[in-house]
Formats: sequence, structure tokens, C-alpha cells
Amino acid sequence: MQWFCSLDVWLQALLASLVTYSFTALGATLVFFAKRIGGAALTALTGGAAGIMIAASFFSLLLPALDYESFLPPYLTVTLGFLLGGGFLVLADLLFSRKISRSAGSGKAALVYLAVTLHNLPEGMAVGVSFAVAAGAPSAVAVAMIFAFGIAVQNFPEGACVAFPLRARGMGRGKSFFLAQLSGAAEIPACVLGAVAASFIAGLLPWALSFSAGAMIAVVCSELIPECFSGNKTVASASILLGFCLMMILDIALG
Repeated sequence: MQWFCSLDVWLQALLASLVTYSFTALGATLVFFAKRIGGAALTALTGGAAGIMIAASFFSLLLPALDYESFLPPYLTVTLGFLLGGGFLVLADLLFSRKISRSAGSGKAALVYLAVTLHNLPEGMAVGVSFAVAAGAPSAVAVAMIFAFGIAVQNFPEGACVAFPLRARGMGRGKSFFLAQLSGAAEIPACVLGAVAASFIAGLLPWALSFSAGAMIAVVCSELIPECFSGNKTVASASILLGFCLMMILDIALG
């Protein structure tokens, strides 16, 4: 832990992004062993990741953003940044949904793939910003690592959810895996960029934190919660609550 804390922020973010990416790739490997994925375990995994991300958006992103100065009052900066982040994802979803509804065959699959890849960008940025906020402090770095792990957990089913539809459309197992893991690779440059920008550009940090929080909440609402509640609602509710409590306790205890 001490070795990791001694690294430059951008390098911490890079290593963390490699872990989050590896979970996407790990989820995509399921295409080699099964025809589809489902069940209570997937519901619990997705719900737990949603709870972790909701808590992290508040305790690891929004609350710290209020402590930084900007040219606007902190509450306005955080509110506007949050709306910009959420609005970015909502508009992107709307754009892709309209294009997907007008497409068919491989064109539709390509647009779905691009939509998933787009969602990975704010997730990676949020991880990078969390390490910039930590600034090498061991307790804060530990919270950033937990946050990154929460992103990684939700990347596991995401990798599978990209690989299996590609396989179902007749694509080979190897190519389905390659494209699915590649969608997760988008988090790596986004994570490093988020860390570097938030560390070196004065006044950007509260905007980056709140923007990331808004984007994360939009991802949770549009992707994770509908996905987990399409299965067992009791398992979904319990896993979201447990994931939220876990992240909240760790953030408060370590922060």
C-alpha cells in the first residue's frame, strides 16, 4: 500500500484502470464457456455494483467537490457539474437510441457497442479524478481503490453483456471476446486523462468531480438498475442496499 501511495497520481490511475479493464475482459471470456449468462448471481453482482457507485458518487465525488473553490459558489459549481455530467449521458443515450431504432443487423450491433463504450468514458474519468482527490494520502487512496473496485465489479457483467449479443449475431467466439474487451479499454485513457487534468488544471477539480458524479448516476439509472431489476427484485434491492452501505462505511471510516 505504501508503495502504491508513493506513485504519481497518473500512474495510480493507470494501474487502477488496468484493473477495471481486466474485469471487462474477464466478463467477456464467459463467451467461450456458455451460450448466455443470467441468474440471481448476476442480479446480485449488478445490484451491488449499482449501490457502490451511488454511494461513491455522493461520498467520494460530490461531497469532496464542495470543498474546492471555483469562480462560482461551491453549491452552484457542484449542481451545474452534476447536471452537465448527467445530461451528457442522457443526450448520448437519446442519440444512440434513435439511431439504433433506425438500424438493423450489424449496424444496430455496432451502435449498441458504441453506446456501451461511451458509458465507459465517464466511469474511467471518475476513477482518475478520485485518485487526483486522494493526492497520495493513504486513507483517501484506499477509498479511491474501493471506488475503482466498484467500477470493476460492474464491468464484469458489462463485458459479458457486450460479448454474448455479438456471439448471438453469428460472430465467432474469439472476435466477440476481442470486441467486448476492447469496449472496456476506453476506460484506460479516460482514467489517466481525468487524473492528470484534475491534478494540474486549477479550478477544474470540483467540476470534474461533480461531472463524474452526474455521469455515474446516469449510468446507474439507465443501465445497472434496470438490468438488475429485470431479474429477482428482492435480490436486486438487497444487493443495492448492501453495496451502498459497504461503500458508505468504507468511505466514512477511511476518509
